Amino acid sequence: SDGGSSVDEMEFNWDEYLEDTGATAAPHGSFKHVDTSLQNGFAPGMKLEVAVKSDQNTYWVATIITTCGQLLLLRYDGYGEDRKADFWCDIMTADLHPIGWCEQNKKILKVPEGIKDKIPDQEEFLQRVLKGACSAPANLLEGLHRGKNPLDLIAPGSRLELQNMRESLEAWIVTVVENVGGRLKLRYEGLEDSDKFDQWLFYLDPFLHQVGWAAQHGYSLQPPLAIRSLRSEADWQEILKKVKEEEEESSVPTDLFKDKPVIGVHSFSEGMKLEAVDPTAPFVISPATVLKVFNDKYFMIEIDDLRAERPTSQSYICHVNSAGIFPVQWSLKNGLNLSPPPGYPGQDFDWADYLKQCGAEAAPQNCFPSLTSDHGFKENMKLEAVNPVDPEEVCIATVTKLKDSYLWLQLEGSKKPVPECIVSVESMNIFPVGWCETNGYQLRPPRKAIVNKQKKIAVVQPEKQILSSRTVHDGLKNQELNSSDSVVINGKYCCPKIYFNHRCFSGPYLNKGRIAELPQSVGPGNCVLVLKEVLTLLINAAYKPSRVLRELQLDEEAAWHGHGETLKAKYKGKSYRATVEVVRTADRVADFCRKTCIKLECCPNLFGPQMVLDKCSENCSVLTKTKYTHYYGKRKNKRIGRPPGGHSNLEVAMKKPNKRRKRRKHFFVHKKKRSSTSVDNTPAGSPQGSGAEEEDDQDESELSHSLAQDRDKRKRKLRTFSFSDDENKPPSPKEIKMEVAEKLQLDSNPLEWSVADVVRFLKSTDCAPLARIFLDQEIDGQALLLLTLPTVQECMDLKLGPAIKLCHHIERVKLAFYQQFAN
Repeated sequence: SDGGSSVDEMEFNWDEYLEDTGATAAPHGSFKHVDTSLQNGFAPGMKLEVAVKSDQNTYWVATIITTCGQLLLLRYDGYGEDRKADFWCDIMTADLHPIGWCEQNKKILKVPEGIKDKIPDQEEFLQRVLKGACSAPANLLEGLHRGKNPLDLIAPGSRLELQNMRESLEAWIVTVVENVGGRLKLRYEGLEDSDKFDQWLFYLDPFLHQVGWAAQHGYSLQPPLAIRSLRSEADWQEILKKVKEEEEESSVPTDLFKDKPVIGVHSFSEGMKLEAVDPTAPFVISPATVLKVFNDKYFMIEIDDLRAERPTSQSYICHVNSAGIFPVQWSLKNGLNLSPPPGYPGQDFDWADYLKQCGAEAAPQNCFPSLTSDHGFKENMKLEAVNPVDPEEVCIATVTKLKDSYLWLQLEGSKKPVPECIVSVESMNIFPVGWCETNGYQLRPPRKAIVNKQKKIAVVQPEKQILSSRTVHDGLKNQELNSSDSVVINGKYCCPKIYFNHRCFSGPYLNKGRIAELPQSVGPGNCVLVLKEVLTLLINAAYKPSRVLRELQLDEEAAWHGHGETLKAKYKGKSYRATVEVVRTADRVADFCRKTCIKLECCPNLFGPQMVLDKCSENCSVLTKTKYTHYYGKRKNKRIGRPPGGHSNLEVAMKKPNKRRKRRKHFFVHKKKRSSTSVDNTPAGSPQGSGAEEEDDQDESELSHSLAQDRDKRKRKLRTFSFSDDENKPPSPKEIKMEVAEKLQLDSNPLEWSVADVVRFLKSTDCAPLARIFLDQEIDGQALLLLTLPTVQECMDLKLGPAIKLCHHIERVKLAFYQQFAN
């Protein structure tokens, strides 16, 4: 290895930042545009024809239960509400077709064996279930668009039409330079060599359209005044001609814009006065005038300026649903400051005098859309927001104030200080915590950033393979490996919406009243982030949050299948922490939710990717708490407190101000199962009984006294997965040179190795103690060939010496692969 080469990493950590600031993240469900962007064109209730698993030559009709990225959860028609036969399938690999495909292609529709008895007359059944049914779109099941997230079809080079937002209703062609999770960097056609006039807009922006929109709606295609003088009229016409010739190659599917907000009819008239926020400088509310009415959908307003010589006119085009327009006196009624127009005599602005002075009338209340406070945002919540002064920047933002449908945001970390911004809760320039990380975009950290320590990572060889996720197995199937390729694994593990079904039985741990106050759903989004938010909400809805946290914490004897997340709970003035396992991939979310519900002795449908509308399929409403525990509970047989010598990964500590906690490594830190020899006397239906109180109090006392001992045990436990102290020293150049000389001869192609094959290989080397990690993380041959030293160190928490040893064996496998099988 080259001892002199290193890579510096500075990584902002949202979890630590939220803990240090004592703030909470704005709920994912409050960002409707992000929710829409994650949809894949398929919707629950759509029907399609699917190959029957037991007989691949026959097909049957199935209904989409839920969607997640390119994964669909399906149920064959005929199973009714029975979810036991639900199955996930990948659009890219499964044999899926729109309704009618079998008839067109002379394929057989046949009832699956499991429901044959329920459907005596196949023809009558199909006529009944397909009447008025919505088929899954054929273009998303076949051809070039198959399996693609519609958002990904807006690729760099795609062309759109952008309405002028300043002077007129004319539109001009723009080219997509970059697509970041639906946020598009756009460049005017004809300015290929200049980024001076680039704009950032979310793809659902009302002023952005597919090519051809202007002609269809009677608007002309003209470059904006700001760039018109840069080329001659003949040049612009030549550019327009070229765009029309290449329209098919660069066009975006029209159905991509079906979820755009519909622009309604307005009732404004020229000369009306109102209050407004300039979208390019949304820092103050100012008096404004309706300058021009174009038609029944668009009008222009201008921020009032009474100076004889104005620097520039602050005018822009609006529609009835435009953010930042308010009726006269709105600021006064909400206790907000209204900034008088420049040139206004005196400091105390009075609307009555001003209207009289201008000889104008105020726009009536019915011109404005009704405002709502039902949005989920609260003061001090954190989110990510675009800097209006520099739209390239996405910053950490804090909600400092709320009024109706508007937020006041304080941005942190911007290159230049920015005043508080006023934004609508429906703004497409605000995003949930973790959005930048999920989409691979740089979030501006705060100036006093809470970041992980800089890590120096030695580079073994100049590798081009890059991993963006700890779980290297997922997403690698069907990829060709080539020594010169750069392989990037997409880090978007999209979780479907998780519904809280308030009517379902909440069990002995969760407070029914608090459960009823939870939002209807969380997500969709990154699996780890969504599930962490769900579990946090459940912990906070418990009678005793510390007890629920203990029920959720990792079980030492259980197999590791997911990702460890540190969750927190507060009870009786004390703070608790525990490592809780969450799954990382969408196909395991439903099972994870169900098992977690059973762990908490509540209805298995209390939360999960399916919404319970009327009657729960588990019939939980007719069961008493005692009976319910018998059917779904854990057959309680536990002692109060911890068994002697036992060890839990649940930590308790009094909150200490102004002291940063050290970041914990929670890799493979589990708890031991509690003893089953004693009896828990707490009644199943009495979560607030005295027995439970004593149990928690005793736990708190024991945990507090044994905290240091637990940490020592965890350190020793972690070391069992590493090497001895001598082995932690980097091998000397002589040792490396000797080992490289040993040529590896493979009996089979490592691309085809299973997880068991990889484990078998490692056990034959001096890295045998690490085989368990490979087994737990399900690393097969394809994933093995993508591993690099930085990845191994970060994901497996190894010191440099063992990591280099392990990478040496991986490099031997790679070399043997290229020599024996690459051709």
